[in-house]
Amino acid sequence: MELIDRFKYLMKLNNLTASAFADEIGVQRSSMSHILSGRNKPSLELIQKVLTRFPKVSADWFIAGVTSTEKIELPQNTGSSAVSASSPTLSLNKGNIKKIVVFYDDNTFEEFKND
Repeated sequence: MELIDRFKYLMKLNNLTASAFADEIGVQRSSMSHILSGRNKPSLELIQKVLTRFPKVSADWFIAGVTSTEKIELPQNTGSSAVSASSPTLSLNKGNIKKIVVFYDDNTFEEFKND
């Protein structure tokens, strides 16, 4: 996925048109149009505005397309399921898991929350 595609993906996730996205991050609409068309490359200042406005977006992912994953080793199965209807939380000696995000190779994702 190229940087332009990550701009488009972020706009799609937030249901924003190019004009609305430009307004959200505080840049001229024509600047956003030129970036999305491939005419211009985004400046560092523009990227910083995106990351400031959307703080949940990883800078590594947005700039370079790099995703970081942490491998979680589950406890060995002792005959009972680690996660079941009767035990809705899983403890890894670091507290209870609140949210798991699964990223797919087609750049979609799902969130599973334990409220």
